[in-house]
Amino acid sequence: MTLPKMIPPNNDLHSKLDKIGLRAISQNLDDFIARATTGRWSPHMLLEQLSEIETEDRSRRSLERRLSLSGIQRFKPMADFDWDWPKKIERDVVERAFALDFIKEARNLIMIGQNGLGKSMIAKNICHAAILAGYSVLFRSASALIEDLQCESASARRRKLRTYGNAGLLCIDEVGYLSYDDNAADLLYEIVNRRYERRSLIVTTNRGFKEWNEVFPNASCIVTLVDRLTHHADVTKIEGESYRLRESELEAATRRKKK
Repeated sequence: MTLPKMIPPNNDLHSKLDKIGLRAISQNLDDFIARATTGRWSPHMLLEQLSEIETEDRSRRSLERRLSLSGIQRFKPMADFDWDWPKKIERDVVERAFALDFIKEARNLIMIGQNGLGKSMIAKNICHAAILAGYSVLFRSASALIEDLQCESASARRRKLRTYGNAGLLCIDEVGYLSYDDNAADLLYEIVNRRYERRSLIVTTNRGFKEWNEVFPNASCIVTLVDRLTHHADVTKIEGESYRLRESELEAATRRKKK
């Protein structure tokens, strides 16, 4: 007489589901089994429900992973942006960027303007929109990116250059806020060159391109770097006074009134 095969305990089934990558089902196994039993799901319906749960969970984990790796951290939403504050801003260019067509076309977006006018805020919001759309995104300040690439190991540098070169969207924030040596310019050029006509860049800077020789003094690659960066690009200028300074003044005025 053949004995019926014993059903493995749930804890064993948990580990088996984990092993084959069905994490969402494993974490909610008892609830899933209870719903399937109560609803008298057919085999087809059970598999359909399982695939939907796993697909949603993997999409969620992918989004969380891409957000974590991006480096955009905290930022104000565009709903908080005061379009009337800058004396000059090409709103149509900025809003068009949120359609993300420039990423599909491997075009660059370059925002030029003084400190405190919202360049980084806009860039972070575009990066966030790209992440939600499924792109891999890296947001780095120019100083952090250059410091990351100035490593002692040549193999580590090559690996990092590949990472920066292959991201779906790379944002280099605050170019021009500090001065760098010619080695830094070469590293930046290497990234721009690797992405040229392949992947999109967002660059924010407080310096016009004619002043980049002051940012990277004695660098021979600046003309070529700027040429490749701007060849397929929307370059937009934001003019006005610092919004952050205005906020600080308003906060100080409010504190004085309370006294």
